[in-house]
Parts: sequence; structure tokens; C-alpha cells
Amino acid sequence: QVQLEESGGGLVQAGDSLRLSCAASGRTFSGWSMAWFRQAPGNEREFVAAITWSGGSTNYADSMKGRFTISRDNAKNTVYLQMNSLKPEDTAVYYCAAGRWSLATIAARYVYWGQGTQVTVSS
Repeated sequence: QVQLEESGGGLVQAGDSLRLSCAASGRTFSGWSMAWFRQAPGNEREFVAAITWSGGSTNYADSMKGRFTISRDNAKNTVYLQMNSLKPEDTAVYYCAAGRWSLATIAARYVYWGQGTQVTVSS
């Protein structure tokens, strides 16, 4: 059983930065991928970024590339999402996910999910 817990969200102004953390507890398996998704009210859950647990390969949604950076610390069983130059349209609940599909961009491919952390960006 794997449990994921996000933290680091909050209320910021446009142009600010945030670093989200996703702490994984329980067993973590090599070859798995970790990902960040986000969902704004009334919108579909959308892919943000993914990283492989072992090799650190990454995949980003085109709209996030350049501003967001996903990373991981295997020793701490933690995945991070560094968000820079935040915009109001980044406002959403950000979810951490884990699964065996390599760098999957589809939410259904992930079987473990955190409860989400709210990111609100004011203009």
C-alpha cells in the first residue's frame, strides 16, 4: 500500500513561486513513475509533469514546460514540483499520483493519489 501526501500549496501573487512536495509512504517500487496533475473547478483533471522514480526521466505538459520543474529525492521518498512565474490560470488543486506506466499523461494510468493541495494565484 502506497500513500501520497501533498504539501506546499497556498495563496500567492502572479509571478511568485511555489514548491510543492509529495511525500510517499509505504512501499515504493523501482520502475514506477510519479506525476503531478491539477484540476480547477469545472475543469478536467490535466497532466502537469511526470518523473520516473529510478532514472529521473521527465515529461511535461507543453503548457507547463519552462516554468515548472519536477524532481525527486529518492532517499526522502519525495517528489517536488517547482512552480515559477505563476499565473492566475495556474490556480487549481494539485494532485500527486503514482503508477507503473512510464511517464503516463493519462490520469487513469495512476493507481495511487494524494488528496491534493490548493494553489491559488491572484492577479
